[in-house]
Amino acid sequence: MTRSIAAAFLVLFFAASPAIAQSRMSLKPLLTIPKTIVVQDDFSKEEPLKKDVWLARQGTRWAIEDGVLRGRESSPEFQAKRKDHFGYEPRLSIPVTPAEFVTEFSFRFIGGDETAIVPFVEFGHHVCRVRFSKDGASLLSDGETMKLAEANDFVWKSGKWYHALAEMKNGEFVVQIADGPTLYSQRDSFAKTPASGGNGFGIAGPKHGVVEIDNMKISTVKPATQPNWDSHKTKLPKFEPIQIKEPKTKKPKTEANNSAKIRISRTPKLIGD
Repeated sequence: MTRSIAAAFLVLFFAASPAIAQSRMSLKPLLTIPKTIVVQDDFSKEEPLKKDVWLARQGTRWAIEDGVLRGRESSPEFQAKRKDHFGYEPRLSIPVTPAEFVTEFSFRFIGGDETAIVPFVEFGHHVCRVRFSKDGASLLSDGETMKLAEANDFVWKSGKWYHALAEMKNGEFVVQIADGPTLYSQRDSFAKTPASGGNGFGIAGPKHGVVEIDNMKISTVKPATQPNWDSHKTKLPKFEPIQIKEPKTKKPKTEANNSAKIRISRTPKLIGD
């Protein structure tokens, strides 16, 4: 069984490689002018991931295999010990992603189940997220409370490679998917630091499924935008942002917690504490 699965991965990989190369060539930055490369990897060399670059989240398992970065869900042992954040979906973030960036990457989701949350690609945890579903692709923000753009005719397929180019600058975000949609929006919240979770580029696969990433490149950008950006963005699909769910309200601090904090703040600080 293991050999059959490995053979299937190899067949899918080699069959898709020419298509990936063609898709990569078709995309060019629309908004930003690339400056300095921060991350670049084609995963041709099997080696341990650099922990200061690649952050596997929720105990999920990631490794370079067969020329791609492959992610799987967390182990049964990990899941058995958890009360939440079980790691049912392979999740990864790249904290070294600049606040303003241009990134190119190939990705695919294999097997597993779509849920109301996954699969997705995001830029800042809960800040700017592209969710893929049977109803199309959606650009979400503000903790997924706002829908900023959508492409109902773009439905992801298991095992199919996609190549994307995403850019963020001056509170504007645009992502192009080769042979697919271009999603754009401008939002003040894009400039905010995530309150929790992984910073920078992030990806989550289907529940109990597999994620594969290839040809990853992330760059800083120059102060200026592309010369024809202002005219180009007027031609992008228009979408009126809509609120799709209520924002989460912060739980009020209990009186006991407040009292404890007061007591702590009044305690004299001793040398050596």
